[in-house]
Amino acid sequence: MLVAFEELPETARVWVYQANRKLTKEEQSSIDIKSSQFLEQWAAHGAPLKSSFQILHDQFLVISVDEGFNAASGCSIDSSVGLIRDLQSEFSIDFFDRTKICFLKDNEVFGAPMTELKSLIADGQIEDSTLTFNNLVQNIQEFKNNWVVPAKESWIKRYF
Repeated sequence: MLVAFEELPETARVWVYQANRKLTKEEQSSIDIKSSQFLEQWAAHGAPLKSSFQILHDQFLVISVDEGFNAASGCSIDSSVGLIRDLQSEFSIDFFDRTKICFLKDNEVFGAPMTELKSLIADGQIEDSTLTFNNLVQNIQEFKNNWVVPAKESWIKRYF
């Protein structure tokens, strides 16, 4: 059961999938259609899941489900991962690369491999105030308040 993202409660569970590159407008349009079709029929043991999604910053696909309405099961979560894998295959995008960290500077998203983090900080390209994305948020409340945070408020703070 697809609903508007704004209609989901703050307790709704969230998964953030970070693409390894910016998505084109055509890709976003197709992902929008495929995600809508999937979420419209998404269910756990036959019970519909009240869910939504957003594509943000041309690089992040955010899926959310209201588990107060019906809880997502392991099988239903696996099927949503199947959607992401299908999108990866169709568009040659990697949504599962956890070695790349994205930052927001001057309203532009840029990614950096974890292995280059120390040198980017030493060179001043990333400062403690540079915004970074915390893709491990668990629910909409955390997503709203802690998805985009200054590097000094994330796990990266140990490098400053």
